[in-house]
Amino acid sequence: MTFEPIWGSIIAWYLFLAGLGGGAFITAGFLRFRHPEAVHLRKIGHVMAPVVVAIGLVLLIFDAKAGLHSPLRFALLLTNFGSVMTWGVVFLAAFMVVSLAVLVFDVLKRRVPLALEIVGMACGVCVGMYTGALLGVCQTFPLWNNALLPILFLVSALSTGAAAVLCCGIVLHPEEFNRVGTLKRAHYCLPLIELVMVASLLFVTASVSDAGFNSVMSLLVGDYAWLFWIGLFLVGLAGPSLVETWLLFFAKRSFEDSRKAQWISFGADVGVLIGGFLLRYLVIVASLPLTMAVPML
Repeated sequence: MTFEPIWGSIIAWYLFLAGLGGGAFITAGFLRFRHPEAVHLRKIGHVMAPVVVAIGLVLLIFDAKAGLHSPLRFALLLTNFGSVMTWGVVFLAAFMVVSLAVLVFDVLKRRVPLALEIVGMACGVCVGMYTGALLGVCQTFPLWNNALLPILFLVSALSTGAAAVLCCGIVLHPEEFNRVGTLKRAHYCLPLIELVMVASLLFVTASVSDAGFNSVMSLLVGDYAWLFWIGLFLVGLAGPSLVETWLLFFAKRSFEDSRKAQWISFGADVGVLIGGFLLRYLVIVASLPLTMAVPML
C-alpha cells in the first residue's frame, strides 16, 4: 500500500512564489519586445524573478524536513528522469542560473543578450507549468490529477508575475506604468481566462468520482466556501477584472493616467496576488483522496 503526501500552506507559498517568479521574468521579456522604453519595469521583473523563486525554494527545503537535515538527499532527485520532481529540479535550476545571469547583466548596466532572455522566458513557462504538474503526481487526488491544472497554474503565474511587476512600477516608476498599455491590456485578459479555467477544472473534477465531487463541494458550499467565493472569486478574479474593465474601457483618458487611477490599479493587482496564492492554497487543502475498498480474503 502506498500513501500520498498531504501538503499544506508552506507548499502553497512555494508553488505561488515559483509561479510568480517565472511570470515576472516572462513579463520582463514581454516588455523588452513590446515596450523597450520601460527599462525600469523590465529590471524590476529581472530582480524579482530569482529572489521570489529562491524564497520559495527555502520554504520547500524547510517543509521537507529530511532535506533540511540532509540537503544532499535532494541530489537524488536528479537520478530519475522519469519523475516530474526530477524535471522540476532541472527547470528550477536552469531558471535560477539564467535569471541570475540576466540580473548580473542589469547590475553591470549591459544589454541582456536576446538569446538569454528567450531561454529565461522558456524556463519561466516550464516552472509555471511544473507547479501544477507536481500536484498531478498524486494520482489518488482527483482535484490534483487533472490535465487542466498545469495550464491553469501557468496562466495564474503569468497573471501574478505581471501584477507584481505593475505594483512595483506604480510605486517606483509611475511614469513608466502609464506607458505600458499593451502589458496592461494583456494582463487584463488573464484573470478572465482563469475564471473560465477554474470553472472548467471544478466541473471536470466533480464529474469523475465521489472524491472529486466532494472536493468541489467543499470549495463551493463547504468549509472553504468563504475563502473561495470572497477571497479567490471576488478579490482575486472578478473584482480586479471589473476594476480594470472600468479603467481601460470606460474611464476618461485623463483619469486613467492620473495618480488616483494608478492606486486603484494597485489595489486590483494586489487582489490578483491574493487570488494567486488562494488558488494554490485551496487546491491543496480542499482536495480529497479516492477511497479504495479492499475485499476481505
